[in-house]
Amino acid sequence: MAKVTAGRDELGEFAPKFAELNDDVLFGQVWSREDKLSARDRSIVTVTALMAGGILDSSLKFHLQNAKNHGVTGEEMTEILTHAAFYAGWPKAWAAFRMAKEIWEG
Repeated sequence: MAKVTAGRDELGEFAPKFAELNDDVLFGQVWSREDKLSARDRSIVTVTALMAGGILDSSLKFHLQNAKNHGVTGEEMTEILTHAAFYAGWPKAWAAFRMAKEIWEG
């Protein structure tokens, strides 16, 4: 995974510690542990967690694109979102599907 600088880019001056934790710990140390869980699987977990938590904004869109970049197919994502809809909520799934459709058909 490429080095993430979104925290510093967006919040670096306003919230430097949060930006550091985002870029260096979450996306640096945690996402780099591919010997424990692949980036592809981390992407699936992250998309599901964001959808379940109702985080239906640019964060979900970023992680849907990230899932695609890590090899999750459109068919797999539709199955993931359909399955998660029954646990996380139907309206949340609708929102996630709209974003996923844009990413995989775009």
